[in-house]
Amino acid sequence: MNRTWSAWMLFVLSGFAMAAPAPTYYGARRSDVSKPVIANAVMSGAGNFNADWRFHRFETPPQRQRVEEVAESAWESVTLPHTARIEPRIVNDQWQGLAVYRKQFAADPAWRGKQVWLRFDGAMNIARVQFNGRDVATHLGGYLPFVVDLTRRMRTDAANEVVVWLDNRDSAITGPKPLEVLDFNTYGGLYRDVSLVVKEPLHITDEIMEGRPAGGGVFVTYPQVTREKAEIAVQTHVRNKARSASKFRVLQTLLDEGHVVASIASAEISLRAGADIESRSNLLVDRPQLWSPRSPHLYELVTVIEAGGRAMDGRRTRIGIRHIELSKGEFRINGEQMYLRGVNRHQEYPYVGYALSRRAEFRDAKRIKEAGFDFVRLSHYPQSPDFMAAADELGLVLLDSILGWQFYNSDPAFERQVLQTCRDLVRRDRNHPSVIAWECSLNETQMPVELVRKFHAVVRQEYPGPQGISAGWQNDSYDIYLQARQHRIEHYEPPDRPYLVSEYGDWEYYALNAGFRQHEWTNLLQAERSSRQLLGDGEARLLQQAANIQEAHNDNFTTPAFTDAYWAMFDYNRGYADDLEASGIMSIDRVAKFSYHFFRSQRDAAERSSAYESGPGVFIASYWQPQSSTRIRVFGNVDEVELFLNGVRVGRQRPDADRVSGNLRHAPFTFVLPRFTPGTLDAVGYIDGRAVARHEVQTPEAVERLLLEFDTAGVCLDTERTDLIFARARVVDRNGTTVPVSGREVEFVASGAVQVVGPTRLVMEAGVASALLRVSPSRANAVVGASSSGLNVQQPLGDGCSPSRR
Repeated sequence: MNRTWSAWMLFVLSGFAMAAPAPTYYGARRSDVSKPVIANAVMSGAGNFNADWRFHRFETPPQRQRVEEVAESAWESVTLPHTARIEPRIVNDQWQGLAVYRKQFAADPAWRGKQVWLRFDGAMNIARVQFNGRDVATHLGGYLPFVVDLTRRMRTDAANEVVVWLDNRDSAITGPKPLEVLDFNTYGGLYRDVSLVVKEPLHITDEIMEGRPAGGGVFVTYPQVTREKAEIAVQTHVRNKARSASKFRVLQTLLDEGHVVASIASAEISLRAGADIESRSNLLVDRPQLWSPRSPHLYELVTVIEAGGRAMDGRRTRIGIRHIELSKGEFRINGEQMYLRGVNRHQEYPYVGYALSRRAEFRDAKRIKEAGFDFVRLSHYPQSPDFMAAADELGLVLLDSILGWQFYNSDPAFERQVLQTCRDLVRRDRNHPSVIAWECSLNETQMPVELVRKFHAVVRQEYPGPQGISAGWQNDSYDIYLQARQHRIEHYEPPDRPYLVSEYGDWEYYALNAGFRQHEWTNLLQAERSSRQLLGDGEARLLQQAANIQEAHNDNFTTPAFTDAYWAMFDYNRGYADDLEASGIMSIDRVAKFSYHFFRSQRDAAERSSAYESGPGVFIASYWQPQSSTRIRVFGNVDEVELFLNGVRVGRQRPDADRVSGNLRHAPFTFVLPRFTPGTLDAVGYIDGRAVARHEVQTPEAVERLLLEFDTAGVCLDTERTDLIFARARVVDRNGTTVPVSGREVEFVASGAVQVVGPTRLVMEAGVASALLRVSPSRANAVVGASSSGLNVQQPLGDGCSPSRR
């Protein structure tokens, strides 16, 4: 490494990098912080543009879209991410209509002569952007980013104003089918980040703005990956908007926790005014740390454009070195064959819909990983960049999906739109190691074969080579065939390509077509047989949900699938129904049901991580009260379980061995007691004869007091941006046991730098009521209280790095 290069390395890794947005630390441990989450961070410019917006929602769409016609008193001051309306917990009439956002800002005189862009990560659903009184962009589709070039209309001598008109009504061009018949909600607003980007005339382009197949921005691929050596191919698109030719070099530096692993500088490039070029560099890494679900090691790639002794532009890209193989129905990552246990996720929260904080997205990813999953199908639309980054960090493998559900329109404009969403999806997410395939498919929709072929072709155009893998629910053209279990039961044929069970465990029990054991359920009503069970529906129905899931997951192993995805992780709202879809293994408020612990038991005890709760465990799926079943089900990833009742040994046994357990990684343990006796059930789990895990359940007595906890999933509260967390109020007896009552009301209050989002009076489910809190970065004087039937509790908000309870 010569002197000039050494000097540049010092510059890049110190001063210039410090000008970038600061790394964000998400507390993945209960008492510490995790690795930096830096995904495609622009290293120059003004950055975050979320503060100081004004918002107005029209209850009746106006005749003319003019901000001047909105009274000054009608504007609301908001910070992004923002939803168009705070909805009730059960959304039976989601708001649809026209809304407008506006923001004024002063341009720095230093921006004169530079490129100024505005990047929207999500704007639902049709956006019309005005800048300084002129229309500058229209974008269709609410789930993917778009970039607006403000350069030519930027004022440096007066205030600038951005106005964004949003229409989230049904659209036959963007799809999916109308909300009133849709199985999920689409919500509204500027619900993801907006960034203001300022760049020199000579700059790295934006991959969405450029619209180049397999181009634009920075694109990283891996031509060779072994445990001894890896080759990293970096393609950087540079554009020269200066009035004269520019000479520059492209510098690539690979960092591992701040240490330089590899670096390379291109030869000097001469680029005429108005021209662009794709610069290609290859970095070689000896003994690389490879990314996988069990060891999600991440590197940071720093790309810098250097011209005339100056750093003109730079970009950070967080990458994971890995190689994926799909052959003969088997999935291998870095040569290791894996079965990926998975789940589907809808991205909504109660009340705020899609407008989650960045750490709320991380908490969802962490909850999914802790539940025993390594795979997530992002159903049925592109999800937040923050969730994608969290998946990279935690080791979740993703199936990335475009918007689509039971809707096709023969209008050529619809075809152009859905193909473009496929292109934009790949461009946005192509550098994420977590993404293994692209579901450019209209879910459960009879698509013309020609459209299927076009989807597959787009994936290959945007991600050339064998790692550009397409997936779809029709068994033709796609690289991976997706089939839900309910469809398999009706019309299964051995697939001729890699096979993925895209959904299971819900509909086949709701529609009573699952087979196997349903003839035994003659004493159950349809609702009692279903997997759709709310947290407050009672012990028997929560056990039924877990039984359904166990049976279905076990059955999936009889297919050649390399992964399955349970439907779904969290309860969610539906446009066509006035109740929650309750097949989630956690409630919409992110409280675990019994089935959560079944899945958690399927991860091997030897798989451990400091980033999330893991290792050996047992869980007694019972409240152990008079109406409880005396068939005690214990979930555990252990060899044996010993059960005690009030200190007396009930038995010690190995996992169940029957037709609904035989294929599972860790079957449950079922103990049969002669009768109910109040007291304490105690389960001890053994591996190789050694006690490694324990769980205790006590018969709940009368309610004595109220506890309050702040559930941050062990992820520290954000100190830079507004955050969202849940406050849990629990009723407990004199022993501290939660009393699983439902229907009891709780009133929440908040003061200081925290507020309750949505209603303050909530109803308990299984002994817990959950309020959603919006917390400002300062947390100054933040105090939350709860009261219920004469019981009161109050406590200050801490840093959230570990759950607080009082």
